[in-house]
Amino acid sequence: MVDQSTSLPRVRDFAAWEPVLRLMLADDADRRAARPARVAGRVSRHGWSLAHRGPMTSSARAAVEQIQGALARGAVQEVAFRAECRPDGRTTLGLVWPCPSVEPAVGYPDLGVLRLADGALPGPWLRRPDPVPGAAPAPSADPKLLERTLRERLPDAVGATEEEITAVEARLGVALSEELKVLYRVTRCDWEEDFEAAVRAGEAVGCELSGLEDLRPVDAAARCPGWALGSRRAAGTAHGSPVQGLAGSPGWIGFGGNGGDEFAVDLTPGPAGHLGQVILVDHEQSLGAELVADSLTDFVLGRVRKERGGRHADHLPAVAEVGPGSGRPGSVRAAAHPALEVLSIDVPDGAPVTLAPVVGAPGLRTLTAAPGALADPLEVAALAGLEFLELGAGEWRSLLDAGTVPRTLKAAAIGVRDQDHLPVVDLANEILALYGRPPVVQTLLDGDLGPVS
Repeated sequence: MVDQSTSLPRVRDFAAWEPVLRLMLADDADRRAARPARVAGRVSRHGWSLAHRGPMTSSARAAVEQIQGALARGAVQEVAFRAECRPDGRTTLGLVWPCPSVEPAVGYPDLGVLRLADGALPGPWLRRPDPVPGAAPAPSADPKLLERTLRERLPDAVGATEEEITAVEARLGVALSEELKVLYRVTRCDWEEDFEAAVRAGEAVGCELSGLEDLRPVDAAARCPGWALGSRRAAGTAHGSPVQGLAGSPGWIGFGGNGGDEFAVDLTPGPAGHLGQVILVDHEQSLGAELVADSLTDFVLGRVRKERGGRHADHLPAVAEVGPGSGRPGSVRAAAHPALEVLSIDVPDGAPVTLAPVVGAPGLRTLTAAPGALADPLEVAALAGLEFLELGAGEWRSLLDAGTVPRTLKAAAIGVRDQDHLPVVDLANEILALYGRPPVVQTLLDGDLGPVS
């Protein structure tokens, strides 16, 4: 699809991009050898990603800043670009505009991930906690000691009523731990009503304490890094872990923070955990949490763990990468396992591989295969549970022509290695059309950079 609209005239002028293209093509081996040369990148209102090593020329920097200014004035977040320069200097520049069907490839020149279903999340961010029959509070949990300690530290605090606590439990859909109830019976911590009292309450507890009405479960969806990264992750709880390897849980009740991370009382602990333990949800992590204290009593008394446990880690057999690299399985057959969820294949110097060993794998939801890595792309159709698929342009062409694009997909990506970048948008729009999604808009501009001097 080619956009012929006239908004953002500065950005839609080939001359505005010429210094950027000259910078990126200056040391291009194909251009020096009089072959067609291709470059790609993106410019946003607050940054840029250019496939260029070394310092920028003053003219290229000025051009980027002018493009950024035009984007800001037009309220456009970013524009991705792809260009092909032929040996005589004639150049076609494709500008790809933001689209609700595309998750931008932040920091990379790729088109991005195609969103094939509104609001869909990768599997790990939909995972619910496993049942915890027999889970009990830690021996250190002591509601009476906790209440006595807090009343000594906060003699003038105003606590919540039983009716208010019951109302919060009804809103959350879970029964709060006895320790958490004790905390709010001592102080309801209303930041709007009495800011200084709320600060004192936080100092007494040991964190920036949330008000009773602000209690909420840790939101798994809010931690999702997007499909580009999330599709390649797996969530799981190791045997003997105190914390379940989740993105969030209805039983992770956030009650405070440390200026960035969130503390939560854990009502759905792991197999080696305790009901009501305190965990830390790191804002820089998208999965898992760390055990901080066995009980809220321990937390308030400063008896926190120096060696924390519970952080999530991806590992075999759930996530496998076939191809060069230490510790990777040498073949698809070696990667096949009933627990396999994510399979990435890249065999740049080897023979293409078959997917036959993983056909029927019950949990395989993500497949990424570099261009040329699959012996028969049509084998993809036999993978019944895929939610994310990344293939090269040629492999996607095979699936589209055969009418075998998996309809279970929630997101997809087109891998580009040495192919022409410009037709990728047309290919992406064919994929999007299968799912009734809005097309990507591309503006094509023609210019002349002249032959190599």
